[in-house]
Amino acid sequence: MDAAEIQAGLAATGYVAQESTALTLWLSIQLKKPLFLEGEPGVGKTELARSMAEVLNLPLVRLQCYEGIDSAQALYDWDFARQILHVRAAESAGVRDVAKIESDLYDRRFLIARPLLQALEFPCVLLIDEVDRADDEFEAFLLEILSDFAITIPEIGRIAAVEPPLTILTSNRTRDVHDALKRRCLYQYLEHPSIDREIAIIKARLPEISESLAMEVATTVERIRKLDLLKPPGTAESLDWAATLLALGARTISPEMIQASLGALLKYQDDIVDVRALLVS
Repeated sequence: MDAAEIQAGLAATGYVAQESTALTLWLSIQLKKPLFLEGEPGVGKTELARSMAEVLNLPLVRLQCYEGIDSAQALYDWDFARQILHVRAAESAGVRDVAKIESDLYDRRFLIARPLLQALEFPCVLLIDEVDRADDEFEAFLLEILSDFAITIPEIGRIAAVEPPLTILTSNRTRDVHDALKRRCLYQYLEHPSIDREIAIIKARLPEISESLAMEVATTVERIRKLDLLKPPGTAESLDWAATLLALGARTISPEMIQASLGALLKYQDDIVDVRALLVS
């Protein structure tokens, strides 16, 4: 599968990707290197990983990062409840071999595989979403995983991926991610789409929309993004707005439709007030 086929495959899923993005994805597959996607919220980073899983016909394994996440939430944990039940069952059965009971407790069947371990066990697309929300310690932990796609569980041994997953990390730029992590990845910055590409995205996701309404949505959102807003709308919000206008039966973006639907596009009251003044005046 070359870059053009990836771009066409993404388009078939409803994701309209730029040539540069499709090329970087192809290189990530060929070089078996993770892809670091950076950009404003709502530009399609997470959706790109979902669409690539569909294109490659692979399951998507998602690790949602957050402040305070650690290896137990990301990699594996032991099922303590089942281990206790196993001990009680062994005692009820009259088993007196303490060493055997203890060794059985750390059998693979008692291991809870979190997303990173799951991604080592079967071919998949691994999405490490919003890595910028995690802390420095977790970034350091990821370095080892992304270097050789293998981990060592003291009680079991080394587990390595037979086939490294297509790994996509996303960042909303809420803070700088360390260079050491970025060095292990290919890099792609996703921008807000041009008007023509946004029209294509809207029509791909909402095939029932008219050409004129899709164009109005795209051009209006482009104007709004140039304002000094707390949260400029991303592609996800423009799709929500277009879907809302369709649900309201709009054929054009009238002042009445703007009043009824801006909550689908903007998420702060101050932004709504500013945009309403621009569009309705």
